[in-house]
Amino acid sequence: MAQFMFENDVHSLLKLDMPITNAPMARWQRKASASGSASANTSALSPGKSGNRSLSISKTPSKTPGKSGKSQCTPSKAGGDRFIPCRNGKQMDVASFLLAKENEPVDPIPTNDKQKAWSVALNGYDVEEAKILHLGGKPLNAPEGYQNNLKVLYSQVHTPVSTKKSRYISTVPDRILDAPDLRNDFYLNQMDWSSQNLLAVALYNSVYLWNAYQGDITLLATMEREEDYVCSVSWIKEGNFLAIGTSDNKVQLWDVESQKRLRNMSSHSARVCSLSWNSHILSSGSRSGLIHHHDVRVAEHHIGTLLGHSQEVCGLKWSPDGKHLASGGNDNLVNVWAGLQTSFRHKFSDHQGAVKALAWCPWQPNILASGGGTSDRHIRMWNVNTGSCISALDTMSQISSLVFAPNYKELVSGHGYMHNNMVIWKYPAMTQVAELLGHDGRILNLALSPDGNAIASIAADETVRLWNCFEMDPIKKKSKERSGKSPGGIHQGIR
Repeated sequence: MAQFMFENDVHSLLKLDMPITNAPMARWQRKASASGSASANTSALSPGKSGNRSLSISKTPSKTPGKSGKSQCTPSKAGGDRFIPCRNGKQMDVASFLLAKENEPVDPIPTNDKQKAWSVALNGYDVEEAKILHLGGKPLNAPEGYQNNLKVLYSQVHTPVSTKKSRYISTVPDRILDAPDLRNDFYLNQMDWSSQNLLAVALYNSVYLWNAYQGDITLLATMEREEDYVCSVSWIKEGNFLAIGTSDNKVQLWDVESQKRLRNMSSHSARVCSLSWNSHILSSGSRSGLIHHHDVRVAEHHIGTLLGHSQEVCGLKWSPDGKHLASGGNDNLVNVWAGLQTSFRHKFSDHQGAVKALAWCPWQPNILASGGGTSDRHIRMWNVNTGSCISALDTMSQISSLVFAPNYKELVSGHGYMHNNMVIWKYPAMTQVAELLGHDGRILNLALSPDGNAIASIAADETVRLWNCFEMDPIKKKSKERSGKSPGGIHQGIR
């Protein structure tokens, strides 16, 4: 109650247009009353010191000694006087505005809105909605051939994430093809997939073609002598010619459309177990350790010989840009040759086993992947521009084939002893994405479909299995399997 009365007194004091009723007595009133009381006391009291002393006490000096000023007033010790400061026009206007605003009803502002208003006024934006760090703009393109020393590859293009929930990888093959009489030889390359979607498979002394569009099977070639066998097959980039390496030291060239042999080129002294095309140049690797270059357009086809291996050349791959040729041999070496030059650019001797598995990265032509045999079991990444080993991964199993899958920027490895499986690795982190099981024998070769959606594996269990692991629309693939059509139930013989 006392506080309420005090507030009322304060409000009444601020109303300057009304007379002040509760203020102390003014000075002139106090002097008038003092003079009246003094005259009364003079008549009532006898003259003496007491009367004069009371009168002198009641009087207050008008001015402070030693100082001068019109409005400087000194209140008495008894608190009877009030100090009134000078007020200018601006102070009066502010006081009037505050008094008028006090009487107006004001809606209370929520605390959150008030904080937001303060944040916008102080910072220029709402702190709650603003980001602590905001990076704008696109990253710059890395220079061609750039390789980060911290083993982080720079790329401006967003890479599809392999491990996100929408990615579905079937662990069973979409189709199984019987491959009877397949030769179980680690050093041979008996399967290749053409740009026209024809899968060529070498079964002992014959070569069969499987049409992936229609499912038809065609017998293309058979060796003249029963004791001879096919060691390697390789398609030209256009897909209309097939090269065949044989055990009788020959390299045959076949026209697939007319099913006729165009050439039978002889230059090697041992079986030809590896082949690779670079435009019209066909390179072949032999058990003798030699690599021959053949120009298939001219009669004198043998145009060059490469000396770099002491044992069988079981791996041979041209880079996508045609600038480098990689060769792997049973002598545990990986050689990188610059074009058709007879001197190699790099010689890598880090592997401790035979190197048959070789693969060039399609989106980084300077990156080469190589895989070692049973005594090595490592996948190694090489930068051929610098000659350095980027990474090495122990797979704990023999590596027979490597293939890059560009749809999701991954690497697929085929293994023999002791797991007999396929593994999909995320590149360049080399983290395992999926493991594909199904073969009862060691995997000998891998081949990627022309659209990059499927991969074929051929193994010592005499089967060819087709896996649709890299489809860009995996949801459609999953719904197809749920409809009741089992991809593993499609079983067909190549011949």
